[in-house]
Amino acid sequence: MKIHIDIDCFFVSAIRTIDPSLEHKPVAIGGRSDTKIFDNSAKQQTVNLENSGSFVPTFFKAYESKDDDIDAFRDSDGKIRGILTTSSYEARAFGVKTTMRIEEALQLCPELIIKAPNMSLYQKLSHKLHEYLMLKIPLIEQASIDEFYGDLSGWIEDNEVPFFIDTLRHDIKRELGLPVSIGAAPTRYIAKLATTYAKPFGSKTIYPWDFDKFVNPIKVEDFAGIGRSMRQKLYDVQIHTLGELRSRRGTLESWGPYAKELYRRVNGEVDAEIQTKRERKSIGISRTIEPLFDRNELRRRVHILARHLSFAILKRDVIPTVFHLSLRYEMNQKSHINISLAEVFTDKKFDTLCQEMFNKADTQRRLRVIRLTIQASSFTKHSKKELSLINFHDEQKMHNLTRSSQKLREKYGLDAIKWGSEMLLT
Repeated sequence: MKIHIDIDCFFVSAIRTIDPSLEHKPVAIGGRSDTKIFDNSAKQQTVNLENSGSFVPTFFKAYESKDDDIDAFRDSDGKIRGILTTSSYEARAFGVKTTMRIEEALQLCPELIIKAPNMSLYQKLSHKLHEYLMLKIPLIEQASIDEFYGDLSGWIEDNEVPFFIDTLRHDIKRELGLPVSIGAAPTRYIAKLATTYAKPFGSKTIYPWDFDKFVNPIKVEDFAGIGRSMRQKLYDVQIHTLGELRSRRGTLESWGPYAKELYRRVNGEVDAEIQTKRERKSIGISRTIEPLFDRNELRRRVHILARHLSFAILKRDVIPTVFHLSLRYEMNQKSHINISLAEVFTDKKFDTLCQEMFNKADTQRRLRVIRLTIQASSFTKHSKKELSLINFHDEQKMHNLTRSSQKLREKYGLDAIKWGSEMLLT
């Protein structure tokens, strides 16, 4: 049996471990794109290279305690900005939902307690839970900051799984103060589905003889891997439930390899091994900003994002070979560019490359930009690309200089060293 463990309302549950007075109250965690890195406050940035997941940034500010956390989302004009990254079940009873604007949530639930995010606490508790689970289960995979998979095969008899996972969730709550829900099934995909129907703070086991009764009525969009476009495609051919999907094998297989694999996952025909170590395949940074037209200021901000991402790449000790920059404009316009470059990674080269990508990607120059994103992927250890040997000696010198700069930034902050081209834009 495979199991899936998910922390209920993790960000809220985490803050309750240090503030029990929030128990049984409508609580939500606010989120707001951190644009303060553009104001020379990068010394306060912490780098997250371990965990991922929704609303889990690579860079985040160290938590600062506030008497009233709602002030973290209030601008100088008094207007409250930002969205919710999660909410308690007590808040959800009022219609409060994730990604809802904070202002809208407060209208639905005036008693809603808004807390600022505390990424350091989330990372600490996630790490503690991972260590605890490794003591209980031989094979554990951390899929995200609040999500884990385990393999009980040969460890716990199938008929003992319900008791084991029910006991485990109560043990976790007692030891760490975190409420979790756990699903168990023959495959990890169905185990994840079972967790959804075990929430909140429950457990659910799906045996082969329960499979049809459990899976068939579920809406297709509730299955992990069926996004908006696939859902619409299924709706267009009158497939609304997983049972209807299972009865249309020929239709799914005619749509290509991805749909064929999706069918097999839903039908419980395939599974994936538990990966005790998961390596990141990409690193990125993005910021949503107030609509901005000034291209020089945008280029300055690209310099800053590039410096942050370069710091993370060097911390990870990888050499990316594919680079991506995307822009989101007003009026729902978008633009992006991808560049492949199999060369030794240096801070200066990456900074220059990002500027070049911005100039090429900025195709809507009459519009204001509202979001900047830079990503690096396809690390040499995962790809078959070979590094170019052209100017390798000079590149190695620059790489050594980059390493020296990295040490200074680790000691004095990410803004300690800047390139002259950025300084000219200030």
